[in-house]
Amino acid sequence: MNLLTRAGHKIAIIVFALTTAMLANIASAQELSVEQLKTIKARMAKLGLNADTVKVSPMDGLVEVITDQGIFYTSVDGNYLIQGKVYDIGGAQIENLTESSLAKVRIDGMNEFEDSMIVFPAKEEQYQITVFTDLTCGYCRKLHQQMDEFNDLGITVRYLAFPRGGIGSQSFIDIRSVWCSNDQQQAMTNAKGGAQVQQKVCAEPVAEQYEFGRKVGVNGTPAIMLEDGIMVPGYKSPQQMQQLLRSIPTAKAG
Repeated sequence: MNLLTRAGHKIAIIVFALTTAMLANIASAQELSVEQLKTIKARMAKLGLNADTVKVSPMDGLVEVITDQGIFYTSVDGNYLIQGKVYDIGGAQIENLTESSLAKVRIDGMNEFEDSMIVFPAKEEQYQITVFTDLTCGYCRKLHQQMDEFNDLGITVRYLAFPRGGIGSQSFIDIRSVWCSNDQQQAMTNAKGGAQVQQKVCAEPVAEQYEFGRKVGVNGTPAIMLEDGIMVPGYKSPQQMQQLLRSIPTAKAG
């Protein structure tokens, strides 16, 4: 066997070994082992992140980790961490895979907290929006001042608490007191009108609503969730909101 043949065999062996390693890595990403799950969760915990869900991503070799502070991605071995959005650009339309995953988490959360929302219902409801709100936020107050307009357009507004100061802050104490009021709707209207909030404590899950907001990507208020889990950041006028809702095929009304 001459030198060129030997070199060719060596190259073939190296290529085969690398291919095998790559396939093994991809295969391991298709179904994470218990040990891999433990490793990834432990390494996220070192960063102060509680990993609620760890699963393989549609992208080979990438693991999606849903934490109490949003979505992150890791390598299969947990050695590398990525924070950002993943897009599928291989199809006819570009899909934001990160947003799709978050939308599912938002829908689950809306179902979980449905009974603890403060709701301003439309008499002839066509749409529902769920709004993370804070009492001191200027645009939150503006949105609330237009509540009759939202309702007249068939838009039911459901509130979740997102005190921007965080748990234990004055904004948390005040908004918790609104949730603990006998007349939650009036207490919300009074507080957003600038009235002093009578301090109350109860078992309403205000802290849990706030943590849910952090988990699904809320970093400011108002943050509006649509029924399909899409997040609309920032203030929208009643007319803008109606136009947006009409443009979504899954909305109740056309």
